[in-house]
Amino acid sequence: MKADSRLAFILALGISLLSGGLTLAVTQNIFEGIPHLEDEYAYLWEARVMARGEIKVPSPSCPRCFLVPFVVDYQGFRFGKYPPGWPAALSLAVRLGNPGGLNILLAAWCTWLTFRLVSKLTTPVHGVLAALLTAISPFFLMNAGSLLSHTFSFFLTLAFALAWLDVTTASSSSRYSGLKILLAGLSLGLLALTRPLTALGIAAPFFVHGILILLHGPALARQRILIIGTIAGSVASLLVLWQYALTGNPWLNPYTLWWPYDRVGFGPGIGLHSDGHQPHHAWVNTLFSLRAGSSDLFGWGQTSWLFIPVGLVAARKNRPAWLVIALGASLILAYGFYWIGAWVFGPRYYYEGLISATFLTSVGIISLAGRLPSFTLPFKQRLMGYLRFGFVSGISMGLILANVWFYLPARLGQLHGLYGATRAQLTPFESPQAQTLTPALVIVHIGKSWREYGTLSTLSSPFMDSPFLFTISRGFETDAALSQEFSQRKTWHYYPDTPYVFYTAPRVSESP
Repeated sequence: MKADSRLAFILALGISLLSGGLTLAVTQNIFEGIPHLEDEYAYLWEARVMARGEIKVPSPSCPRCFLVPFVVDYQGFRFGKYPPGWPAALSLAVRLGNPGGLNILLAAWCTWLTFRLVSKLTTPVHGVLAALLTAISPFFLMNAGSLLSHTFSFFLTLAFALAWLDVTTASSSSRYSGLKILLAGLSLGLLALTRPLTALGIAAPFFVHGILILLHGPALARQRILIIGTIAGSVASLLVLWQYALTGNPWLNPYTLWWPYDRVGFGPGIGLHSDGHQPHHAWVNTLFSLRAGSSDLFGWGQTSWLFIPVGLVAARKNRPAWLVIALGASLILAYGFYWIGAWVFGPRYYYEGLISATFLTSVGIISLAGRLPSFTLPFKQRLMGYLRFGFVSGISMGLILANVWFYLPARLGQLHGLYGATRAQLTPFESPQAQTLTPALVIVHIGKSWREYGTLSTLSSPFMDSPFLFTISRGFETDAALSQEFSQRKTWHYYPDTPYVFYTAPRVSESP
């Protein structure tokens, strides 16, 4: 390994560790390791079920009393609407007692794979810069610090792209080619089991590339492409078996059991518009998502895209790089077929396309800066080279520091206590004194938002066997029926506006 490559390797390793450390800080200090979005509640619930070796549980007698967002009740069983990929991975962390720890590890791996992929397409210097841009991206960190599935699918995307490029550009004598073929197929297949629409968007550029290889490539390359496709397709087909196991119908999408209109495509009955999801709605959603997330990309205000056009020009002749460049656009196009956008954590439906932005930005910055001129050049030429390098480097460093010191803390700070969910809500139930109240059925009387119950429900087991079992108050008769059903538990009435106070009956104003 050359000295410059060795230095880049060490720097990238340090940046990857930094990425994991920053994600840890976001997880613990901003999101506090608890769900905030409805998706997170459902993922965590599914992971806890899978951690016990199950995929669904019997529905409670009063499903509305034990509400979990995006967890449906169907034919006597309760299960999450999401595909199994991320909940299955998250269940491993649940077994270790640290659900948020998995995304921390994945964030570090994503940063490292970004370095590897960009280095393969360009140089290690580009790879280091792309890794740094990833590690301190507000968009990257706010999603990696959550319990959402995007960091896992980003990891699978990077692993697939890197393995694909290794397989399609390597010779027949390449070492570990069989392992890389297997990695490419499994990564894409698992991506389909995690975020199916994302998998379609990611696969599209590689599908076109694969067709070109099948039509014009050598026999060995054609064979490898077919094997990758077979493996990926076989793994992805498990989604049909998953839906059959949950619903008894392999073609019934669990998404539609929560919202019947929650489907992909255009036409009446899709989405919330009276005329259904239409191309002009997709255009509006796309513009809104991109505008909402333009600052979050690198934390440079509305100029986070600044170096991307330069990168496009500089990389235009790098044919393998166009696979990576196309990922962002392909995802944006794919999610045009979905009726809703995303903005709270940035345009997270495009998250796996972050590699396109970091690649193009690193190429753009280094292309503009140029190389430091040799001392053998005339003085005027050297001076212009130094000025050019210093000017571009200074602007780039200033933007990076502005993000780290100003934008990043402010943006992440906005997310603390998002929707009123904080770990402080759990403390009344985590003290040794509270354990003397168990086993307990806690009837939560909501004051402002269902999240007053939702945050507490994370202490409940999907199998109804945790020390505390939380339920939403649905009126005197329903509450009394639940108390009778769980007569082996003590019944407490809890009001979030008076924490640490446990009532044996509803407060006087709420009695019949």
